[in-house]
Amino acid sequence: MRKTFYTLALVCVSLMVCAQPKVVAHRGYWRTDGSAQNSIVSLQKAAAIGCYGSEFDVWLTVDGVPVVFHDGTINGIKIEDATYAELMNHRLANGEFLPTLQQYLLEATKTEGCQLILEIKPHSTAQRDERVVQRCLELIHMLKLQERTEYISFSKHVCEYLHAQEPSAKIAYLKGDMAPKEIKAMGWTGIDYHHGVFKAHPEWLQESQQLGVEVNVWTVDGEEALTEFAKMKGIDIITTNDPEILQAILKKKR
Repeated sequence: MRKTFYTLALVCVSLMVCAQPKVVAHRGYWRTDGSAQNSIVSLQKAAAIGCYGSEFDVWLTVDGVPVVFHDGTINGIKIEDATYAELMNHRLANGEFLPTLQQYLLEATKTEGCQLILEIKPHSTAQRDERVVQRCLELIHMLKLQERTEYISFSKHVCEYLHAQEPSAKIAYLKGDMAPKEIKAMGWTGIDYHHGVFKAHPEWLQESQQLGVEVNVWTVDGEEALTEFAKMKGIDIITTNDPEILQAILKKKR
């Protein structure tokens, strides 16, 4: 019995020492030929290089169609005030048409092992926030992608409503103005903060570990910064526009 206990203890210590942050491609893997931010190709390429996850942004059109795009406007048109018919022929930098969330998720069903890090953008009213959450959840359930989808948002209301609708979902808050103990009290699973927040509040890394709150840092680019955060104790996930650089750094660390 004693020998078994010591063996298990050594395994646990080994896992703690060897643990490395997971790699999330920011807006997909788009810094590569033929890709573009938030494109279906960027999802395919993130999955192809073995990223833990591909992050993407979702807005809801006025007629209830969720689309994948970062900015609130596309070619001068405000997305949440436009119909999908007004947006559908607009193209991304790689020539793809603006993807709907359904199109994006359908492609995700063809990939394996790549988590979907779905950022719900704050909309202009609480009602619109709730509508976009509902539509996202409907599509995720329809395509049976619940286990592969993790949610992030700058909006406290979006996170609260998401948690109420889907208590088992992984939800991380983005804004950086809540301590880990507050996140834990809300029932959310993680903090997903800008790298500057952790330099201002280094104590939040240890606090998160103690509370079981997952830590994601964004958006870390370039070899020097990626090396710094890859070595930082308490970082579970790094979101980056340079996923292959981060993967190479982590490979050297092993």
